Amino acid sequence: MKIVKRILLLLIVIIAVVVVYNYPKLNLLAGYSAKNTASSVFVANRTLAFTDSTDNNFSPVNLATDKVDFVNKFATSSAFGLLTRKAIYREGLGSVLTISEEDETASYLVPRRLKADNVTPFPYGNAAQKDTVFSTINYNKLASAVNKNFDKTNKTRAVVVLYKDQIISEKYADGFHKESKLLGWSMTKSVMSTVFGVLQHQGKINVQDKAPIKSWQNDDRKNITIHNLLQMNSGLEWDENYDEISDATKMLFLDRDMTKMQESKPLVGKPNETYNYSSGTTNLLSGILRNQFKTHQEYLDFWYTNFIDKIGMNSMLLEADLSGNYVGSSYSWATARDWSKFGLLYLHNGNWNGEQLFTKDWVDYATTPTPTSNGTYGAQFWLNSEKQFKDVPKNMYFADGYQGQRVYVLPNQEMVIVRFGLSNFDENEFLKGIIESINP
Repeated sequence: MKIVKRILLLLIVIIAVVVVYNYPKLNLLAGYSAKNTASSVFVANRTLAFTDSTDNNFSPVNLATDKVDFVNKFATSSAFGLLTRKAIYREGLGSVLTISEEDETASYLVPRRLKADNVTPFPYGNAAQKDTVFSTINYNKLASAVNKNFDKTNKTRAVVVLYKDQIISEKYADGFHKESKLLGWSMTKSVMSTVFGVLQHQGKINVQDKAPIKSWQNDDRKNITIHNLLQMNSGLEWDENYDEISDATKMLFLDRDMTKMQESKPLVGKPNETYNYSSGTTNLLSGILRNQFKTHQEYLDFWYTNFIDKIGMNSMLLEADLSGNYVGSSYSWATARDWSKFGLLYLHNGNWNGEQLFTKDWVDYATTPTPTSNGTYGAQFWLNSEKQFKDVPKNMYFADGYQGQRVYVLPNQEMVIVRFGLSNFDENEFLKGIIESINP
């Protein structure tokens, strides 16, 4: 009997050690699943069953058990019954993971939006576009190039192709359509960068100025500029790893204020000489943006009223952290059509239907290669300046999100190409096929 008790005690100790050792991983696992579930259900209007079968169906996230409360608008995810995380939905701010019970009832400000134009034809409004048939396009070849991206391995959800401001191809996977909101992941970085471009055009900020971070003023970090941060070239330490517990995962799933983690990191290189891709840097920039405004309400409104809603991206929703900062690194949702409007704004060098939101100088700035990035990165945009995609023009640039979320801008071809999915794909072949279809 004593032996049995000892064995049971030993098993309990072993289980306790395993749980304690893996607690941080369980926390992140449940956190990811709860946040993704709440956003998918309440922002994108998907069902729980659809979310679990298509978005949360990969290891180890599929080990979590998800539940949704539609009345109180929250989702919970349990990791083996050992740890449960909750994500609440806040109207206008999207979903966010809670850290304490007080978060569930805390008051919050809501961004004020411009009214959608549902009368003007696409792209400058949301009404049906005035269709045009272009004699220079081989539509069969175009359809073939797009359709190839919808095989089972690519897991593509949406493709929209614009040529001369006109949708010339649009296709969605089963379960998706033109009104489906899609998560941009790190394409949000390009959205955040654009807010700086708008502010610079308005004469309210100069990105060449030193970063206004008080905690840096007594050490060498005081020399870091906003420009260095936009180019991911500050020299600050950061671990961007999503396969394990890292700076990025701790920030996204454990932090109340996501603008602070990068601020606390030391220099490990020299500004303008040390490219290091960092979601923490983008969220730090979101915090810098917030401090440009007198009030929190002005900060929340500006992104929409001076940029997003102004170009008719009315479906877009920016998600915020518990402290009310937009999570510029990762969390923005919009339809594929509205994402194409974002690309079109850049294709037209910041001019939207006659109004200049930013100048061509900003486009040139955003697409100037970051030193030590091997020509792949600009100011929160990705580049093809070294012909990483060998059959695509060097001046093509794009917003890039996890698992192949893309908005490509091709100035030579007067094209914008949008792709959403759940896996990476052969981008060169995809783009090559579409480009060749307009020059038969």
